[in-house]
Amino acid sequence: MPSVLLASCAAWPQGEPAAPVLDRELADRGIDARWASWDDPDVDWAAADLVAVRSTWDYVPRHDAFVRWAGEVEAATTMLNGADVFAWNVDKAYLVGLVDLADRDQGPPVVPTVLADDRDAIADAVRRFGSAVVKPRVGASGIGVVVADRPDDPRLDGLTAGPWVVQPLVESVRTEGESSLFVLDGRAVSQVDKLPAGDEVRVHEEFGGSSRAVPIRAESAELARAGMTVAERVLGVSLDYGRIDMMRLADGRLAVSELELVEPGLYLDVVPENAAPFADLVAARLG
Repeated sequence: MPSVLLASCAAWPQGEPAAPVLDRELADRGIDARWASWDDPDVDWAAADLVAVRSTWDYVPRHDAFVRWAGEVEAATTMLNGADVFAWNVDKAYLVGLVDLADRDQGPPVVPTVLADDRDAIADAVRRFGSAVVKPRVGASGIGVVVADRPDDPRLDGLTAGPWVVQPLVESVRTEGESSLFVLDGRAVSQVDKLPAGDEVRVHEEFGGSSRAVPIRAESAELARAGMTVAERVLGVSLDYGRIDMMRLADGRLAVSELELVEPGLYLDVVPENAAPFADLVAARLG
């Protein structure tokens, strides 16, 4: 029986929400799978036939250590997506490169993004965009996100440590929300639409947001495939999985807001059907 380790963290020792759905699908395929914290020194990652990063949601403040760990594991056994992909994707600076490709008609539309290493650079970006969203370059779950309407906006006093990326506030997030489309083993398998609560622009449940499964829309699937294709071209690898987050720009175009290639939650509590294609992906890589 092939063995698989599903990398999680100390806060989620039994895996992501609704993990038993995935556990059952893997067991049904004859796979011996268990969850382990990525930073647990007692885990023998090399003994597994395959490692899949799933709910390693505490890596942000020590992302360098996380990427080193992934490199060590990948050198010893098969790992989905892999350390080079993670190193590229954990830093939102990758969005600037995708914006440049989009501007040259070499990639899909992407929410405009600029880098900011200090407060002066943030002020310049806010002047350029008007209402703007400031995010840590390495961050997750909406933590540290600040909306500013002017360079001296007092909300900027609450910024976490930089560096940051700055994007225009995409107003449609308040009405249409953000969509996430899951691509597993090259196939679009599901879509989740997410809405923020009240005056929030963050769609995450931690900030009152709500998520619901919807049928895959052709427009979303086309953008997701294009997003995965351009990432594969930049990285020079085939990606095992990805979640493409997207929002509608003021000009009506649907645009990539994030590519989640490290540890995107499968939303198994919202779309339990995601478990089967992910288990199929694991089984295919075990080959």
